[in-house]
Amino acid sequence: MSDATFFQRKHQLWLRIAFASFATTNLQIKNRLYEFSVIEFRHLKWVAETLVESNVPYDYERDKELSIESETLFGLLTILIKEIEEMQSLYDHSQLSQRLLHDEHYILQTLQETLADDSIDEKLTAFNRSRQWGDTSLSSQELDALTLFLFEESYKEYELIMIYFYSQMSASTPLQYGSFQDLIDESHFHLRSFGEMMAKMGILSLPRMLHPRTYKITDMEKFLYDGITEEENAKEECRRLSALITDKKLSTFFEFINFQESYHIEIMKKLLKEIHG
Repeated sequence: MSDATFFQRKHQLWLRIAFASFATTNLQIKNRLYEFSVIEFRHLKWVAETLVESNVPYDYERDKELSIESETLFGLLTILIKEIEEMQSLYDHSQLSQRLLHDEHYILQTLQETLADDSIDEKLTAFNRSRQWGDTSLSSQELDALTLFLFEESYKEYELIMIYFYSQMSASTPLQYGSFQDLIDESHFHLRSFGEMMAKMGILSLPRMLHPRTYKITDMEKFLYDGITEEENAKEECRRLSALITDKKLSTFFEFINFQESYHIEIMKKLLKEIHG
């Protein structure tokens, strides 16, 4: 279990379950799947800590053909079941392995029980490229701006989760560890929000893979300064979209995200202050 290949499989499983939760419109299944994705991300953290302790390098490589697209909910759940079943043989007899294994036994049982009820299945619209926002008539300019924003920001939030995650594993102070955890949690919320919006528009897709240069930070001070600039740019984009889009609920949501980005800047300023002594 203690190698980078296992980490890669866990990383992919977390992504699959999280994006499956974004894809379905069944609220009960959506929330359950997202809870399972939270468990899988916690697993990923424990595995990374084990690798770091053993001085085993790991990265964010993924299968090039990795996809979450399916025409039906049951088709999506079947993919998840197959992936989890394939992982069962990779666990050893360590305490960590046994914890991960038993968690996934329960996840597997829940998914299989869901498949037993044909009335739950649904035709998925998360991947149909409809680019519609419910019953709201957004202009073509609004739709284009929203589409571009969602693709860029969903990638950015995934990128930030993985960068903060990697930095947290090498954190040298309690402030660093706690701050990166706060930023990870915030980015999880943003990724879920943007992912569900993409699903509503029929444009849901996995974010592209990260290059190691993106997350293997060698100059933390520069990274934080660049992060503040990136957050400022994100705030500006939220303000621009809020002003452009006539749908009141959407505008209010982007204002909400804008204020959250403001506090991310404050967290990074605290980290810079610690660096500067």
